[in-house]
Amino acid sequence: MEIFGVPVQALMGQLLIGLINGSFYALLSLGLAVIFGMLNIINFAHGAQYMMGAFAAYVLLNKAGLGYWWSLLLVPPLIGAFGMLIERTMLKPLYKLDHIYGLLLTFGIALILEGLFRNEYGASGLPYAIPPQLGGGVNLGFMFLPNYRGWVIVASLVVCLATWYVIERTRLGGYLRAATENPQLVQAFGINVPRMITLTYGFGVALAALAGVMAAPIYQVSPQMGSQLIIVVFAVVVIGGMGSILGAIVTGFGLGLLEGLTKVFYAEASTTVIFVVMAIVLLLRPAGLFGTQK
Repeated sequence: MEIFGVPVQALMGQLLIGLINGSFYALLSLGLAVIFGMLNIINFAHGAQYMMGAFAAYVLLNKAGLGYWWSLLLVPPLIGAFGMLIERTMLKPLYKLDHIYGLLLTFGIALILEGLFRNEYGASGLPYAIPPQLGGGVNLGFMFLPNYRGWVIVASLVVCLATWYVIERTRLGGYLRAATENPQLVQAFGINVPRMITLTYGFGVALAALAGVMAAPIYQVSPQMGSQLIIVVFAVVVIGGMGSILGAIVTGFGLGLLEGLTKVFYAEASTTVIFVVMAIVLLLRPAGLFGTQK
């Protein structure tokens, strides 16, 4: 069976790859959107923190004998705590300055982290085995769905929707949004705004680390894995709207699918289609699809 001259198995296979890529786009852009929307920080170190999550899972497995499920529990808060340390010691003095200073600082942090991991582990990728519980796959008739890839799609969607709900529909999220608009007023109600800012940055970093753990069994663990992805993720955030939580989620999954479709019908454009979409969106709607013009 063919669709527009393309075998349905090939089409569905590329859509699955696109959906998996979109899962990581959504998780990473969600972390960026949380940090920018709540703190107005353009966190260029996000890709390096994603890479650190994957390496932390690799180290826990090979040095401590702790497998994938332990890494899912331990790595995000561990890397998130590292992110909070960066926020308190390096980013805090830059809050009253132009955004470019935070961008330059986090870009420098990303280069340092990537260089340290490259010196320690080399530039080649390191394998990370799929957990036995998620081995194998399911034959859907029109395609074969590996269990682990299905898990990644479902888990990332659950995490994204849960984050959106907390920020947009709960009292805690209301405090976070209010703290970005009028921190003095929120502080007057007895809420520790600096601590809230630190925890928010740590949470955004933890989302990147979670994505890194989930990516380790699919992609090889390497120092360059974050730098190869961060530019695309920034494009996703811009298209969805800087700081828009819903925009990060919808655009991440949507652009992953679009990238998969492009590989089927015009493979040469698959690496640039997201940037073409970004250019069109910026021309027609500079604030992004889900953003608001301030």
